[in-house]
Amino acid sequence: MLSTDNKYATEVVTFGTYIKYSMRLAFWKRKDKADRKKKSVVREWTDALIFAIVAATLIRTFFIEAYTIPTGSMEGSLLVNDYLFVSKMSYGARIPMTPIAVPLVHNTMPITGGKSYTEAVHWKYHRLPGFGKVERYDVVVFNYPCGDTILAEEPEKDYYSTLRSEYNGDRQLLKTRYTIATRPVDKTDNYIKRCIGTPGDKVEVRNAIVYVNGQQAPIFPHSKLLYDVKTNNGISDDFIEENNIEVPSSNGQRYIMFLENDQVDMIKKLPGVQTVTLYMQYGPGQAEPEVFPHDVAHFNWNRDNYGPILIPKEGMTVQLNTANIALYRRVIRNYEGNTLEEREGKIFINGKEANAYTFKMDYYWMMGDNRHNSLDSRYWGFVPIDHVVGKAWFVWLSYGKGGLFKDMRWRRLLHSVHSLEK
Repeated sequence: MLSTDNKYATEVVTFGTYIKYSMRLAFWKRKDKADRKKKSVVREWTDALIFAIVAATLIRTFFIEAYTIPTGSMEGSLLVNDYLFVSKMSYGARIPMTPIAVPLVHNTMPITGGKSYTEAVHWKYHRLPGFGKVERYDVVVFNYPCGDTILAEEPEKDYYSTLRSEYNGDRQLLKTRYTIATRPVDKTDNYIKRCIGTPGDKVEVRNAIVYVNGQQAPIFPHSKLLYDVKTNNGISDDFIEENNIEVPSSNGQRYIMFLENDQVDMIKKLPGVQTVTLYMQYGPGQAEPEVFPHDVAHFNWNRDNYGPILIPKEGMTVQLNTANIALYRRVIRNYEGNTLEEREGKIFINGKEANAYTFKMDYYWMMGDNRHNSLDSRYWGFVPIDHVVGKAWFVWLSYGKGGLFKDMRWRRLLHSVHSLEK
Protein backbone atom coordinates (compact mmCIF):
# COMPACT_ATOMS: atom_id res chain seq x y z
CA MET A 1 0.00 0.00 0.00
CA LEU A 2 2.78 2.33 0.74
CA SER A 3 4.26 1.82 -2.62
CA THR A 4 0.88 2.34 -4.26
CA ASP A 5 0.28 5.54 -2.30
CA ASN A 6 3.73 6.73 -3.20
CA LYS A 7 3.01 5.97 -6.85
CA TYR A 8 -0.12 8.08 -6.92
CA ALA A 9 1.54 10.74 -4.84
CA THR A 10 4.25 11.01 -7.47
CA GLU A 11 1.70 11.36 -10.22
CA VAL A 12 -0.22 14.02 -8.29
CA VAL A 13 2.96 15.94 -7.57
CA THR A 14 3.97 15.73 -11.24
CA PHE A 15 0.56 16.94 -12.36
CA GLY A 16 0.63 19.68 -9.76
CA THR A 17 4.06 20.74 -10.90
CA TYR A 18 2.84 20.85 -14.49
CA ILE A 19 -0.11 23.03 -13.48
CA LYS A 20 2.16 25.30 -11.49
CA TYR A 21 4.66 25.81 -14.30
CA SER A 22 1.87 26.16 -16.86
CA MET A 23 0.40 28.96 -14.81
CA ARG A 24 3.80 30.61 -14.54
CA LEU A 25 4.32 30.27 -18.29
CA ALA A 26 0.91 31.74 -18.97
CA PHE A 27 1.71 34.62 -16.65
CA TRP A 28 5.00 35.34 -18.39
CA LYS A 29 3.32 35.02 -21.79
CA ARG A 30 0.69 37.53 -20.75
CA LYS A 31 3.40 39.79 -19.40
CA ASP A 32 5.47 39.37 -22.57
CA LYS A 33 2.39 40.07 -24.67
CA ALA A 34 1.71 43.17 -22.62
CA ASP A 35 5.30 44.27 -23.06
CA ARG A 36 5.06 43.71 -26.79
CA LYS A 37 1.89 45.75 -26.93
CA LYS A 38 3.67 48.59 -25.19
CA LYS A 39 6.71 48.42 -27.52
CA SER A 40 5.19 46.83 -30.61
CA VAL A 41 5.62 49.76 -32.98
CA VAL A 42 9.20 50.55 -32.02
CA ARG A 43 10.21 46.92 -31.79
CA GLU A 44 8.62 45.90 -35.07
CA TRP A 45 10.13 48.82 -36.96
CA THR A 46 13.53 48.23 -35.36
CA ASP A 47 13.44 44.51 -36.19
CA ALA A 48 12.32 45.24 -39.74
CA LEU A 49 15.03 47.86 -40.19
CA ILE A 50 17.77 45.58 -38.88
CA PHE A 51 16.59 42.72 -41.07
CA ALA A 52 16.44 44.99 -44.13
CA ILE A 53 19.97 46.34 -43.54
CA VAL A 54 21.44 42.88 -42.98
CA ALA A 55 19.66 41.43 -46.01
CA ALA A 56 20.60 44.37 -48.25
CA THR A 57 24.24 44.21 -47.10
CA LEU A 58 24.47 40.48 -47.83
CA ILE A 59 22.86 40.91 -51.25
CA ARG A 60 25.07 43.89 -52.06
CA THR A 61 28.24 42.10 -50.95
CA PHE A 62 27.72 38.65 -52.44
CA PHE A 63 25.10 38.85 -55.21
CA ILE A 64 24.25 42.12 -56.94
CA GLU A 65 24.82 45.82 -56.38
CA ALA A 66 23.29 48.92 -57.92
CA TYR A 67 25.46 51.54 -59.64
CA THR A 68 24.92 54.76 -61.56
CA ILE A 69 26.81 55.89 -64.67
CA PRO A 70 28.07 59.39 -63.72
CA THR A 71 30.18 60.27 -66.79
CA GLY A 72 30.16 59.79 -70.55
CA SER A 73 33.24 57.56 -70.77
CA MET A 74 31.15 54.52 -71.83
CA GLU A 75 28.90 56.35 -74.30
CA GLY A 76 27.00 55.42 -76.21
CA SER A 77 26.87 51.80 -74.95
CA LEU A 78 26.06 53.09 -71.46
CA LEU A 79 24.78 56.61 -70.90
CA VAL A 80 24.97 59.14 -68.10
CA ASN A 81 22.12 58.42 -65.64
CA ASP A 82 21.89 54.76 -66.55
CA TYR A 83 21.17 52.88 -63.34
CA LEU A 84 22.37 49.32 -63.55
CA PHE A 85 22.83 46.19 -61.51
CA VAL A 86 26.27 44.64 -61.32
CA SER A 87 26.62 40.91 -60.78
CA LYS A 88 29.07 39.91 -58.04
CA MET A 89 28.47 36.24 -58.86
CA SER A 90 29.82 36.42 -62.41
CA TYR A 91 33.47 36.52 -61.31
CA GLY A 92 32.90 35.40 -57.71
CA ALA A 93 32.09 37.74 -54.86
CA ARG A 94 35.09 39.40 -53.27
CA ILE A 95 35.26 39.03 -49.48
CA PRO A 96 35.33 42.55 -47.95
CA MET A 97 38.90 43.54 -47.17
CA THR A 98 37.75 46.37 -44.90
CA PRO A 99 34.87 44.64 -43.11
CA ILE A 100 34.09 47.23 -40.42
CA ALA A 101 32.10 49.91 -42.20
CA VAL A 102 28.77 51.70 -42.17
CA PRO A 103 26.30 49.44 -44.03
CA LEU A 104 25.27 50.40 -47.57
CA VAL A 105 27.82 53.24 -47.76
CA HIS A 106 30.92 52.97 -49.94
CA ASN A 107 33.73 55.19 -48.65
CA THR A 108 32.29 58.55 -47.57
CA MET A 109 29.50 59.32 -45.14
CA PRO A 110 26.53 61.07 -46.74
CA ILE A 111 25.75 64.63 -45.65
CA THR A 112 28.41 64.81 -42.91
CA GLY A 113 31.33 63.57 -45.03
CA GLY A 114 34.31 61.74 -43.57
CA LYS A 115 35.27 58.08 -43.78
CA SER A 116 32.52 55.49 -43.57
CA TYR A 117 34.89 52.72 -42.51
CA THR A 118 37.75 51.91 -40.18
CA GLU A 119 40.95 50.06 -41.03
CA ALA A 120 41.28 48.61 -37.53
CA VAL A 121 40.54 45.23 -39.14
CA HIS A 122 41.92 44.47 -42.57
CA TRP A 123 41.66 41.12 -44.37
CA LYS A 124 43.71 39.82 -47.27
CA TYR A 125 42.19 39.48 -50.72
CA HIS A 126 39.95 36.45 -51.18
CA ARG A 127 37.24 35.74 -53.74
CA LEU A 128 34.45 33.16 -53.69
CA PRO A 129 34.02 30.86 -56.71
CA GLY A 130 32.07 32.52 -59.52
CA PHE A 131 30.33 31.54 -62.73
CA GLY A 132 33.41 32.46 -64.76
CA LYS A 133 36.29 34.89 -65.04
CA VAL A 134 36.74 38.30 -66.64
CA GLU A 135 36.53 37.83 -70.40
CA ARG A 136 37.82 40.11 -73.11
CA TYR A 137 35.26 42.86 -73.96
CA ASP A 138 33.20 42.39 -70.78
CA VAL A 139 31.91 45.60 -69.20
CA VAL A 140 33.46 45.53 -65.74
CA VAL A 141 33.09 47.53 -62.51
CA PHE A 142 36.32 47.83 -60.53
CA ASN A 143 38.02 49.93 -57.88
CA TYR A 144 40.01 52.80 -59.34
CA PRO A 145 43.68 51.71 -59.12
CA CYS A 146 45.04 55.21 -58.51
CA GLY A 147 42.42 55.91 -55.85
CA ASP A 148 44.65 54.49 -53.13
CA THR A 149 45.92 58.01 -52.42
CA ILE A 150 43.68 61.08 -52.40
CA LEU A 151 43.74 64.79 -51.66
CA ALA A 152 41.49 65.07 -48.61
CA GLU A 153 40.32 68.60 -49.49
CA GLU A 154 39.50 67.65 -53.09
CA PRO A 155 39.01 63.86 -53.26
CA GLU A 156 37.56 64.10 -56.76
CA LYS A 157 40.91 65.43 -58.02
CA ASP A 158 43.41 62.75 -59.04
CA TYR A 159 46.36 62.76 -56.67
CA TYR A 160 48.96 61.31 -59.03
CA SER A 161 48.20 63.48 -62.06
CA THR A 162 48.10 66.57 -59.79
CA LEU A 163 51.47 65.63 -58.32
CA ARG A 164 52.99 65.23 -61.81
CA SER A 165 51.42 68.14 -63.67
CA GLU A 166 51.13 70.83 -61.00
CA TYR A 167 53.94 70.03 -58.55
CA ASN A 168 56.54 68.40 -60.79
CA GLY A 169 56.58 65.31 -58.58
CA ASP A 170 57.41 67.28 -55.41
CA ARG A 171 55.31 65.52 -52.75
CA GLN A 172 56.49 67.82 -49.96
CA LEU A 173 55.36 70.89 -51.87
CA LEU A 174 52.00 69.26 -52.54
CA LYS A 175 51.59 68.60 -48.80
CA THR A 176 51.88 72.33 -48.08
CA ARG A 177 48.49 72.80 -49.73
CA TYR A 178 46.70 69.47 -49.36
CA THR A 179 46.24 66.79 -46.74
CA ILE A 180 47.22 63.49 -48.32
CA ALA A 181 45.11 60.49 -47.29
CA THR A 182 45.00 56.84 -48.32
CA ARG A 183 42.21 54.36 -48.98
CA PRO A 184 42.22 50.54 -48.94
CA VAL A 185 41.60 48.71 -52.21
CA ASP A 186 37.91 47.98 -51.66
CA LYS A 187 37.18 51.58 -50.61
CA THR A 188 38.58 53.39 -53.65
CA ASP A 189 36.05 54.86 -56.06
CA ASN A 190 34.23 52.54 -58.44
CA TYR A 191 34.88 52.81 -62.19
CA ILE A 192 33.20 51.07 -65.11
CA LYS A 193 35.00 50.31 -68.37
CA ARG A 194 35.28 47.63 -71.01
CA CYS A 195 37.96 44.98 -70.54
CA ILE A 196 40.12 45.22 -73.65
CA GLY A 197 43.04 43.08 -72.52
CA THR A 198 43.10 39.99 -70.30
CA PRO A 199 46.20 38.53 -68.58
CA GLY A 200 48.91 37.73 -71.13
CA ASP A 201 47.32 39.80 -73.96
CA LYS A 202 49.24 42.33 -76.00
CA VAL A 203 47.30 45.55 -76.56
CA GLU A 204 48.06 48.31 -79.04
CA VAL A 205 46.27 51.42 -80.32
CA ARG A 206 47.05 52.53 -83.87
CA ASN A 207 45.45 55.73 -85.11
CA ALA A 208 42.68 55.39 -82.49
CA ILE A 209 41.87 51.77 -83.45
CA VAL A 210 42.54 49.08 -80.84
CA TYR A 211 44.37 45.85 -81.67
CA VAL A 212 44.61 42.86 -79.35
CA ASN A 213 47.25 40.25 -80.05
CA GLY A 214 47.71 41.74 -83.51
CA GLN A 215 44.01 41.53 -84.46
CA GLN A 216 41.67 44.53 -84.66
CA ALA A 217 39.32 44.60 -81.70
CA PRO A 218 35.56 44.82 -82.34
CA ILE A 219 34.20 48.33 -82.76
CA PHE A 220 30.86 48.30 -80.99
CA PRO A 221 27.99 50.11 -82.78
CA HIS A 222 27.53 52.73 -80.06
CA SER A 223 31.18 53.30 -79.18
CA LYS A 224 32.31 56.87 -79.79
CA LEU A 225 35.30 58.56 -81.37
CA LEU A 226 36.09 62.15 -82.24
CA TYR A 227 35.67 62.99 -85.94
CA ASP A 228 36.65 65.93 -88.12
CA VAL A 229 33.65 66.71 -90.36
CA LYS A 230 34.10 69.15 -93.26
CA THR A 231 31.03 70.49 -95.07
CA ASN A 232 30.10 73.01 -97.76
CA ASN A 233 27.25 74.72 -95.96
CA GLY A 234 27.12 73.27 -92.44
CA ILE A 235 24.78 70.87 -90.61
CA SER A 236 21.50 72.00 -89.14
CA ASP A 237 21.29 72.45 -85.38
CA ASP A 238 18.02 70.48 -85.35
CA PHE A 239 19.75 67.44 -86.87
CA ILE A 240 22.56 67.63 -84.32
CA GLU A 241 20.10 67.95 -81.42
CA GLU A 242 17.77 65.18 -82.64
CA ASN A 243 20.68 62.74 -82.87
CA ASN A 244 22.25 63.78 -79.54
CA ILE A 245 25.56 64.63 -81.20
CA GLU A 246 28.11 66.42 -79.06
CA VAL A 247 30.07 69.12 -80.92
CA PRO A 248 33.07 70.44 -78.97
CA SER A 249 33.96 72.99 -81.68
CA SER A 250 32.61 74.30 -84.98
CA ASN A 251 33.06 77.27 -87.31
CA GLY A 252 29.84 76.67 -89.24
CA GLN A 253 31.44 74.53 -91.93
CA ARG A 254 33.96 72.37 -90.10
CA TYR A 255 32.88 70.38 -87.07
CA ILE A 256 34.75 68.38 -84.45
CA MET A 257 32.12 65.81 -83.42
CA PHE A 258 31.77 62.89 -81.05
CA LEU A 259 30.11 60.27 -83.25
CA GLU A 260 28.93 56.79 -82.43
CA ASN A 261 30.21 54.16 -84.81
CA ASP A 262 26.76 53.66 -86.37
CA GLN A 263 26.35 57.44 -86.89
CA VAL A 264 29.39 57.86 -89.13
CA ASP A 265 27.74 56.63 -92.35
CA MET A 266 24.67 58.75 -91.59
CA ILE A 267 26.84 61.88 -91.40
CA LYS A 268 28.69 60.97 -94.59
CA LYS A 269 25.38 60.78 -96.50
CA LEU A 270 24.22 64.26 -95.49
CA PRO A 271 24.06 66.80 -98.33
CA GLY A 272 27.10 69.07 -98.40
CA VAL A 273 29.35 66.84 -96.28
CA GLN A 274 32.77 66.61 -97.91
CA THR A 275 34.87 64.43 -95.59
CA VAL A 276 34.51 62.59 -92.29
CA THR A 277 37.83 61.56 -90.78
CA LEU A 278 39.08 60.53 -87.36
CA TYR A 279 40.33 63.48 -85.36
CA MET A 280 43.61 62.83 -83.58
CA GLN A 281 45.40 65.32 -81.39
CA TYR A 282 48.63 63.34 -81.53
CA GLY A 283 50.22 61.40 -84.37
CA PRO A 284 52.40 58.26 -84.22
CA GLY A 285 55.62 58.83 -82.31
CA GLN A 286 54.38 61.95 -80.47
CA ALA A 287 54.65 61.56 -76.71
CA GLU A 288 51.73 62.60 -74.51
CA PRO A 289 53.16 63.11 -71.00
CA GLU A 290 49.96 62.20 -69.18
CA VAL A 291 49.64 58.69 -70.60
CA PHE A 292 50.92 55.67 -68.70
CA PRO A 293 53.74 54.98 -67.84
CA HIS A 294 54.48 58.75 -67.78
CA ASP A 295 58.02 58.26 -69.09
CA VAL A 296 58.43 60.19 -72.35
CA ALA A 297 62.16 59.39 -72.44
CA HIS A 298 61.42 55.72 -73.11
CA PHE A 299 57.79 55.65 -74.30
CA ASN A 300 56.60 58.05 -77.00
CA TRP A 301 52.97 56.96 -76.67
CA ASN A 302 49.72 58.92 -76.79
CA ARG A 303 46.02 58.13 -76.49
CA ASP A 304 45.64 57.39 -80.23
CA ASN A 305 48.94 55.61 -80.79
CA TYR A 306 49.74 53.50 -77.79
CA GLY A 307 51.83 50.42 -77.09
CA PRO A 308 52.14 47.57 -77.77
CA ILE A 309 51.93 46.73 -74.10
CA LEU A 310 51.89 43.24 -72.54
CA ILE A 311 49.31 42.68 -69.80
CA PRO A 312 50.87 40.94 -66.74
CA LYS A 313 49.70 37.45 -65.84
CA GLU A 314 50.10 35.49 -62.62
CA GLY A 315 53.33 33.47 -62.86
CA MET A 316 54.64 35.42 -65.86
CA THR A 317 58.22 36.70 -65.57
CA VAL A 318 59.52 39.89 -67.21
CA GLN A 319 63.05 41.22 -67.45
CA LEU A 320 63.61 44.51 -65.65
CA ASN A 321 65.87 47.38 -66.63
CA THR A 322 65.90 51.17 -66.48
CA ALA A 323 64.17 51.36 -69.86
CA ASN A 324 61.04 49.43 -68.85
CA ILE A 325 60.83 49.76 -65.06
CA ALA A 326 58.28 52.57 -65.42
CA LEU A 327 55.77 49.98 -66.66
CA TYR A 328 56.06 47.85 -63.55
CA ARG A 329 56.92 50.18 -60.63
CA ARG A 330 53.35 50.47 -59.47
CA VAL A 331 52.63 46.77 -59.91
CA ILE A 332 55.67 45.69 -57.92
CA ARG A 333 55.35 48.30 -55.17
CA ASN A 334 51.70 49.26 -54.76
CA TYR A 335 49.74 46.22 -55.96
CA GLU A 336 52.00 43.33 -54.96
CA GLY A 337 53.41 44.84 -51.75
CA ASN A 338 57.15 44.84 -52.36
CA THR A 339 59.76 47.48 -51.64
CA LEU A 340 61.42 48.83 -54.77
CA GLU A 341 64.48 51.06 -55.05
CA GLU A 342 66.48 52.31 -58.02
CA ARG A 343 70.09 53.20 -57.35
CA GLU A 344 72.93 53.85 -59.81
CA GLY A 345 71.12 52.22 -62.70
CA LYS A 346 70.25 49.11 -60.67
CA ILE A 347 66.90 47.86 -59.39
CA PHE A 348 66.42 46.45 -55.90
CA ILE A 349 63.29 44.55 -54.84
CA ASN A 350 62.90 43.82 -51.13
CA GLY A 351 66.51 44.86 -50.63
CA LYS A 352 67.96 42.50 -53.26
CA GLU A 353 69.23 43.43 -56.70
CA ALA A 354 66.80 42.19 -59.35
CA ASN A 355 66.86 41.98 -63.13
CA ALA A 356 63.56 40.09 -63.42
CA TYR A 357 60.19 39.92 -61.69
CA THR A 358 57.46 37.23 -61.53
CA PHE A 359 53.91 38.53 -61.09
CA LYS A 360 51.74 37.29 -58.23
CA MET A 361 48.38 38.36 -59.68
CA ASP A 362 46.47 38.64 -62.93
CA TYR A 363 45.95 42.08 -64.46
CA TYR A 364 43.56 43.63 -66.97
CA TRP A 365 43.46 46.52 -69.43
CA MET A 366 40.30 48.65 -69.21
CA MET A 367 39.14 51.27 -71.72
CA GLY A 368 36.01 53.35 -72.19
CA ASP A 369 33.85 53.04 -75.31
CA ASN A 370 34.01 56.81 -75.68
CA ARG A 371 37.68 56.57 -76.61
CA HIS A 372 38.43 60.28 -76.87
CA ASN A 373 36.64 61.13 -73.64
CA SER A 374 37.72 58.41 -71.25
CA LEU A 375 40.13 58.32 -68.34
CA ASP A 376 41.21 54.69 -68.59
CA SER A 377 44.17 52.30 -68.59
CA ARG A 378 45.97 54.47 -71.13
CA TYR A 379 46.36 56.99 -68.32
CA TRP A 380 46.75 54.85 -65.19
CA GLY A 381 47.82 51.41 -66.38
CA PHE A 382 46.92 47.92 -65.26
CA VAL A 383 43.94 46.84 -63.14
CA PRO A 384 44.75 44.02 -60.67
CA ILE A 385 42.31 41.18 -60.16
CA ASP A 386 41.84 42.16 -56.50
CA HIS A 387 40.33 45.46 -57.72
CA VAL A 388 37.62 43.76 -59.81
CA VAL A 389 34.13 44.21 -58.30
CA GLY A 390 31.77 42.58 -60.79
CA LYS A 391 30.22 42.42 -64.25
CA ALA A 392 27.72 45.01 -65.50
CA TRP A 393 24.45 43.12 -65.85
CA PHE A 394 21.36 45.14 -66.86
CA VAL A 395 19.90 48.65 -66.75
CA TRP A 396 16.87 49.01 -64.49
CA LEU A 397 16.38 52.78 -64.79
CA SER A 398 17.56 55.43 -67.22
CA TYR A 399 16.72 59.06 -67.91
CA GLY A 400 18.19 61.95 -69.86
CA LYS A 401 19.05 65.57 -69.18
CA GLY A 402 15.41 66.53 -68.67
CA GLY A 403 15.17 64.52 -65.45
CA LEU A 404 13.45 61.41 -64.19
CA PHE A 405 9.87 62.41 -64.99
CA LYS A 406 10.40 64.43 -68.17
CA ASP A 407 13.07 62.46 -70.00
CA MET A 408 12.67 58.77 -69.19
CA ARG A 409 14.54 56.47 -71.60
CA TRP A 410 11.88 53.76 -71.73
CA ARG A 411 13.65 51.69 -74.39
CA ARG A 412 16.64 51.12 -72.13
CA LEU A 413 14.73 49.90 -69.08
CA LEU A 414 15.31 46.27 -68.04
CA HIS A 415 17.72 45.67 -70.94
CA SER A 416 20.95 43.79 -70.45
CA VAL A 417 24.22 45.61 -71.04
CA HIS A 418 25.00 43.06 -73.75
CA SER A 419 21.84 43.97 -75.67
CA LEU A 420 22.39 47.72 -75.28
CA GLU A 421 25.89 47.55 -76.79
CA LYS A 422 24.56 46.05 -80.04
